[in-house]
Amino acid sequence: MPVPAQIVFNADGLVPVIAQEDSTGTVLMLAWMNRETLDETLRTRRMVYWSRSRRERWAKGDTSGDIQTVVSAAYDCDADALLFRVVQEGEGACHTGARTCFHNPLDAG
Repeated sequence: MPVPAQIVFNADGLVPVIAQEDSTGTVLMLAWMNRETLDETLRTRRMVYWSRSRRERWAKGDTSGDIQTVVSAAYDCDADALLFRVVQEGEGACHTGARTCFHNPLDAG
């Protein structure tokens, strides 16, 4: 599946991506993709991101073994954010080893 023409990339050529665990609905992580990593993800059904800090392609699980396999993909009403429902293999999505990157409570009180 080619990258849909309506996807809006920011000035850096990136689009934000939410990875959500398909079986539970848990939001696992927020990351970024460029056109090439989005294309690779859609072709291979394996999550491939763009690392802003390392400025390089980052296939989830290459070093950790914690691979994310695509179940479905969608974009929002403005076509400037992506949502992927995935199967998370291995211990977790976060580089800290946690199941989700969103494991730090924020006291809004």
